[in-house]
Amino acid sequence: MPAHDKGNKLLFSHVEMVHDLLSGGFVPGAWLADADLESLERKFASYVSPDLRERLDDLVWRVRWKGSRWLYVYLLLEFQSTVDPIMALRVMGYVALLYQDLVSAQEAEPGDLPPVLPIVLYNGTDLWTSPVDVSGLLAASPPGLETYCPQARYLLLDEQRIAAQEQGPRTNLVEALFALERSRTRADIVRVLESLAEMLGDPALAGLAADFLTWLKRVLLPARAPAIEVPEVNSVQEMKTMLAERVQEWVAPWVEEGRQEGRQEGRQETGQQYILDALGAHFTAVPEAVRETVLHTKDEARLRELLRRAVTCQTIEEFQAELK
Repeated sequence: MPAHDKGNKLLFSHVEMVHDLLSGGFVPGAWLADADLESLERKFASYVSPDLRERLDDLVWRVRWKGSRWLYVYLLLEFQSTVDPIMALRVMGYVALLYQDLVSAQEAEPGDLPPVLPIVLYNGTDLWTSPVDVSGLLAASPPGLETYCPQARYLLLDEQRIAAQEQGPRTNLVEALFALERSRTRADIVRVLESLAEMLGDPALAGLAADFLTWLKRVLLPARAPAIEVPEVNSVQEMKTMLAERVQEWVAPWVEEGRQEGRQEGRQETGQQYILDALGAHFTAVPEAVRETVLHTKDEARLRELLRRAVTCQTIEEFQAELK
């Protein structure tokens, strides 16, 4: 299983992540108004083969619906970093196994099987082209056989194309995860981590915080900054402090890259963008006037000096004075 898929499985084994997935506006449907999200609990497959059980364990959740009525809604979470052309077929198989498991364990009876909401989380950059219903995988049926064709649909959550929240503090764990996976600069990562550290500050979330650290160190940071050696940290707060203290080290590879790219392609835009990224990583907000001044600076030597000052200035006001 790819590292990204394993990392998502790790995070969504925590009830807080599933809670925020359902409450954060990502999942449509009026049924959520009557769902008791505080009742969320994991469902483990009890009889399927070990390889299939691995696919189900930690990914299936159930929740009470309409108060005390134990009508279960199962959430089958499937994680993808690449487009799978037969995803609908796989999901149909997982749902069938889940129903068999419920009947075998005498947790449900034929005629009273609970609804299932299969969710596919997709993080790839390519457009998802696979049908979201198994009927889209079938050839045209001869007249009279349409009734017997199976239908099984899943909910696709395409992280790269979900409307991004405006920059600012985040209060939803899943939105923060999606924002980190959409990040393309170090500044983006630092801004989201500031909110994430606040959300994970509760000692009761120590387990989730530890798994987020594992995901950051083994999945996100190697993909975004492969040349940077990440030191051992033991908490989200330490990660936040490390990033703040090592902004200059993070930016240093960009400096040389920007200078080389500028010489080779004759573009000042490279240096301008690195300055703005460094400011975004160093300070909470970058005034629009500062942004505009940087974008209108063309001299390469001046851009190098501004990049150095963007890293070493203690306040954004000090950097503004440098622009005058």
